[in-house]
Amino acid sequence: WHMAHRIREMYDIMHAPFGGPVEVDETDMGGKEGNNHEWKQQNAGRGPVGKAAVVGMRYRATGKVSAEVIESTDARTLTSFVHERTEPGTIVFTDEAPDYNRIIRPHRRVKHSVKEFVNGMVHTNGMESVWAMLKRSYIGTHHLFRFKHQPRYVGEFTGRLNLKKLDSEDLMGTLVRNGVGMRLTVAALIGPKNTRQPALIQNWS
Repeated sequence: WHMAHRIREMYDIMHAPFGGPVEVDETDMGGKEGNNHEWKQQNAGRGPVGKAAVVGMRYRATGKVSAEVIESTDARTLTSFVHERTEPGTIVFTDEAPDYNRIIRPHRRVKHSVKEFVNGMVHTNGMESVWAMLKRSYIGTHHLFRFKHQPRYVGEFTGRLNLKKLDSEDLMGTLVRNGVGMRLTVAALIGPKNTRQPALIQNWS
């Protein structure tokens, strides 16, 4: 388990900000509310139980993906994510969620609320396909992973997508180079004794 997480760290490779049209979308990861214990369903109104939000971006020109687990899908978080990972002038395609209103890039939307999913070049279907594959991996391979470790699973998944065109030798070489100087102790993996919560999620405030 420890070794698997170290490998996931090696897949989390940073890349330059995207400079062409990108699709941005967010999703929730976790089980279905109906599968929860009855007491959790009764308290569901107090916030999502066992869910984690993920925001992602797909660069249309290359198919490369950037994604991150976030604590909130508020305007500050989504806007900061887009601005940090795109160059000025990059065209951004999103749905009509008002939390994207602060984006200062050329911005086009589709209105999912009125069943509009494609309007010419404006759509987020590519990013939604990424979410479908991520959730299939969650359901079919892992079955469950804890929220506190989810950033590594997301990093591994996006890394696999971004490196899929490499042959086996180049892929192994890339991972080994990315692992040089990297150290993941068990203490860092499971978090401090008083909280058992590793600090993996970026604070956008």
